[in-house]
Amino acid sequence: MKKFAVACFIATLGVLASAQPAAPQPAAPADVPRSIDADRARINEDRARFEAGFLAEDAECYKKFAVNSCLGKVNERRREVMGDLRRQEILLNDEERRIRGAEQVRKTEEKSSPEKQQEAADQRAKAAADYQSRLEREKKKNEDRAAAKAGEQGNSDASAARLKGSQDKSQGKADKQATAAAEAKKLSDRQKEAQERKAQHESERLKQTKPPAKSLPLPN
Repeated sequence: MKKFAVACFIATLGVLASAQPAAPQPAAPADVPRSIDADRARINEDRARFEAGFLAEDAECYKKFAVNSCLGKVNERRREVMGDLRRQEILLNDEERRIRGAEQVRKTEEKSSPEKQQEAADQRAKAAADYQSRLEREKKKNEDRAAAKAGEQGNSDASAARLKGSQDKSQGKADKQATAAAEAKKLSDRQKEAQERKAQHESERLKQTKPPAKSLPLPN
């Protein structure tokens, strides 16, 4: 799932920049395989697409309140993606130099002994295997970095969810306490009103049952 999120991010950048034309590539020397030439062209096209996508993100950042924070995150992803492309480019350059050197060796070997030719062939095979191994290690590193980054984001989201849940629980408790206090006040007010009515009723009853005043004494 984490790798899928990273792949979606790369695909999104590609879509944003799909309309950008790629810069023309110089022709590779005749002794360099087409695969290297194609890989170099692909790297340059990816660089152009990604940069166009990052420029689009930069433009969106200027529409937000936290411009610097947004730009910082975009630049962080830009450095990571462009750094990966640069590492791939360095590997291609190394392989191109190896191929050119091997071609010179091959031309020299044409006039050499069979033993020398076999030794040179073994060296070329070993160099090719080393190059493939480097590519695999670089690919593994990229996958590990992407997985770690996605994991950090997942942990951050989980912490935010726990914090929100704790806040909601505290708010719910406060709401219950406020409701209980309001109900208690209502009950107290009703009891007070009942006591006042009772006291008034008792006062009125006493007034109605008051004995008549004594008559004045008769004159002698």
